[in-house]
Amino acid sequence: MTPEGVLAIGQEAIKTILYVAGPMLGLSLVVGLMVSAFQAMTQINEMTLTFLPKIMTMFIVLLVLFPWMLQILVGFMTGVWGQIPEMAQ
Repeated sequence: MTPEGVLAIGQEAIKTILYVAGPMLGLSLVVGLMVSAFQAMTQINEMTLTFLPKIMTMFIVLLVLFPWMLQILVGFMTGVWGQIPEMAQ
């Protein structure tokens, strides 16, 4: 296995992680900003108010996008496992 092969697999793994985690993190960021703006406008300083909307958003996104995420991850792993014979040479 060459160093270029290791770097290629590592880069593909990082891209896959960002591709799969991006929607959850992005929507969580948007919900967090909305809750923060609401708290600033109403001057409600409740720490637990920020957690529930973020957790619910993450759960809903995971529930809706899980088949797509699983397909992306299985495709990546199938590709990596398919390269094992080439790496062994």
